[in-house]
Amino acid sequence: MQFGTFFRENLRLSFASIVGNRLRSILTITIIAIGILSLVGIVTAIESIKESLVESFASMGTNNFSIRDRQMFSMGRNVRTRNDNFIPYKQACEFRDRFELPATVSLSMYLGGGATARYGSNETNPNLTVAAFDENGLQNAGLELAEGRSFSKQEVERGDGVIIIGSKIAEQLFPNGERPVGKMITVSDSRYEVIGVLASRGSNFGMDNNEGLRTIVPITTAQRTFSWIRASTAITVTPTDPRLLDLAMSEAEGLFRAIRRLGANEAADFAVERSDAMIELLANDLATVTLVASIVGIITLLGAAVGLMNIMLVAVNERTREIGTRMALGAKPRMIRQQFLFESILISQLGGVCGMVLGIGCGNLIALVTDGAFVVPWGWLLIGLGLCLVVGIGSGYLPARRAAGLNPVEALRYE
Repeated sequence: MQFGTFFRENLRLSFASIVGNRLRSILTITIIAIGILSLVGIVTAIESIKESLVESFASMGTNNFSIRDRQMFSMGRNVRTRNDNFIPYKQACEFRDRFELPATVSLSMYLGGGATARYGSNETNPNLTVAAFDENGLQNAGLELAEGRSFSKQEVERGDGVIIIGSKIAEQLFPNGERPVGKMITVSDSRYEVIGVLASRGSNFGMDNNEGLRTIVPITTAQRTFSWIRASTAITVTPTDPRLLDLAMSEAEGLFRAIRRLGANEAADFAVERSDAMIELLANDLATVTLVASIVGIITLLGAAVGLMNIMLVAVNERTREIGTRMALGAKPRMIRQQFLFESILISQLGGVCGMVLGIGCGNLIALVTDGAFVVPWGWLLIGLGLCLVVGIGSGYLPARRAAGLNPVEALRYE
């Protein structure tokens, strides 16, 4: 009961002091709030973006890996290799036929952009991309169909003139609600029958993805109709058991080195990359941004701590007679010290709570713009409260000690 009374009394005195010095208190609370806002706001936005990334890549399937032209992953490093980085379709087929672990292997090519599609009098802008898949390509790429079907094995073997188009292409070529499946369209002067329409997966970070402007043809058809394009073949492998992913990557690299006739000491002229490698790369970049935000927030809090200490020291001078009166009425130095320390902690916590509320709001506002998920970073909120507590104690200790050390008689005489 005594502790409760003591707590309520200190709380009452602290609020009275804050209200009595309204302008200075508000300025200090604002500085602390800005520090926590910069920390919590950026972390909230980053966590939301990270969740959005994980969901996007998960929908594409993160339990597979790809073998690609090494130049795509060289990051500007020039490594002398025995072979050209180009991966021929013949070698990719040999890998698919010889790979023994239980897995789904698909082959694909990127044939470039700038293509147009026509149906009757309707024509798209010259901004379509053309890709080539085998019968397993859609599954391994994590792409879904809004209507229609994927390529059959027979269509790929024969090199049939069939095509899968993106949702935006379907909207432009068939604006009156006509079903695209079964219609004949022209893409880059070649005629194809539409057998499927890709499902739209929305946008990432406020920017539309290009899946709606994508066209996909069988990989054997592409070799005939786009024979002038020298496109490297990409191999995607999805193990039947995700636990075999690392083993499958090791086996795949060894097999493809043999197919490429590379010696044991020769550098690989291809890259084996997990599908979640991009997530790890982006996560590292986001971690750097989080570190910078933390440093900015801590520096701001240090500035707020200096301001809070200054306010508390001024408060001690202005309330010297009040301190002397309380001591004369029986207040002990410990009680005076705790009163000023309590007041400092209260100001810092008020600033922290305001900063957290604003930070969560601003961070999730950014998430709303980038189609991210609503996130509350509970761990960082606890860290923020801890930092504010440290600021309050550190800023209030010296003024509280000074107030407790005043001589009651001299304090009562103070003008």
